[in-house]
Amino acid sequence: MKVSALLLGSFLFLSVSFGGGIAWLVSKLFHNSTAGLSLLCGGFLVGLLALDIIPSALKMYKSFGIILGIFIGYLFFLVLRNLAHPSAGQNPSVYLLMLAILIHTIPLSMTIGSLMENSIVGITITASVILHHLPEGFALTTAFISQGIKPWKLLFCFFGLSICFSLFIWIGHYVNLSTKEQGVLMGISIGLIAATSISEFILHNIKVVSVSSFITYIVMGYLLSTLFHLLL
Repeated sequence: MKVSALLLGSFLFLSVSFGGGIAWLVSKLFHNSTAGLSLLCGGFLVGLLALDIIPSALKMYKSFGIILGIFIGYLFFLVLRNLAHPSAGQNPSVYLLMLAILIHTIPLSMTIGSLMENSIVGITITASVILHHLPEGFALTTAFISQGIKPWKLLFCFFGLSICFSLFIWIGHYVNLSTKEQGVLMGISIGLIAATSISEFILHNIKVVSVSSFITYIVMGYLLSTLFHLLL
């Protein structure tokens, strides 16, 4: 069980790193423009929510739990943003996004943990882990580059995410979350991602670039999420 969980965590690390590599290549097209990359990330996250995360959550969980989680996630976002912004102009967007993606992996990893002994689903789970986290690696890397955060911190983030993923797989082998609890967690993740993408990445840069550039960056980000959705 330990080896399997760590192996899947390694696959997650490779997946987000590969998604990060794609984001790094895309960032070169923008000449590392802070506002452009932030808007691209915002558009990408909105697309990720609309095309993948929200439809999948509605299929798997009841609407009430998701709505409750979204409300909690938004309140959590407001508290964390108010705590972070007053200190030295620090932008909390990247760390809020990291937290949201971590919370997003908890229901998935614990479900995987409960299925680990079923060898039939092993290949499917492995493929899912590899493919599912490519967009998340892309989003996180774009966010990090847009904020000018050092690359080693991004690698540390990827490593921490993979360790937490392995840990919750192990926990899921012994502890089962109810469908309602999983739905609330997924809602919290959706609330955090939506609030962060709209408030911190999009609205925060609405006056920094021209209207045409603003629309172009948002649409490009959304189209990139559509491309990921079609390919994966």
